[in-house]
Amino acid sequence: MVTTKEALKIARDAELDLVEVSPNATPPVCRVMDFGKFLYEREKKEREARKAQTKIEVKEIRLRPKTTEHHREFKVDDARRWLEHGMKVRVTIRFRGREITYPEIALEDLKEIAHQLSDESIVEQAPSIEGRSMSMMLAPSKGKKKTTASEDGKAAPEEKTTEPRE
Repeated sequence: MVTTKEALKIARDAELDLVEVSPNATPPVCRVMDFGKFLYEREKKEREARKAQTKIEVKEIRLRPKTTEHHREFKVDDARRWLEHGMKVRVTIRFRGREITYPEIALEDLKEIAHQLSDESIVEQAPSIEGRSMSMMLAPSKGKKKTTASEDGKAAPEEKTTEPRE
C-alpha cells in the first residue's frame, strides 16, 4: 500500500497519470498509466461490443376480421420471410364498429396464422385483446433441424471388400 503523495510522485517520474481504477474498494485501487490511451482502449472495446450486438427488429402484419383468405396468405408469406431473417413478428387484428362483439373470429384467425408459421416460429406472446385490437407475438424458433445424409435417404457409399479366391 502506497500513500497518495508517493503514488503521484511515481506517476510524475514515469511521465504518466495516476488513474483510480476501483474507487469502491478499500483502500481505493489506483494504477499508473497513460490516461488518454486508457480512454481510447475503453472506447474501442465499447464500439466492438456495440457492433457485436444483434438488434431484434419487430415487424407487424395488420389484418381485420373480414380479411380474405387470399390476402391473409400474402401477409403470412411476408411474416415467414421475416422470421427466416430472425425478426420477430407481431400479428394484429384491428376491430372496427361492431366487429369487436365477435372476438372469437379474430382469435381463430390468429390461431390459424400461428399454425401456418409453426415450422418457422414459436408463439412468444399469446393472443390478447387490447382496446380495439387483438395481437400476438411470434419469435423465430431457435432449433433449426439440420438434415444429415442418412435422413435425406441417401446412403453413404459402402466400402467394397475383395476376398481372396481359393
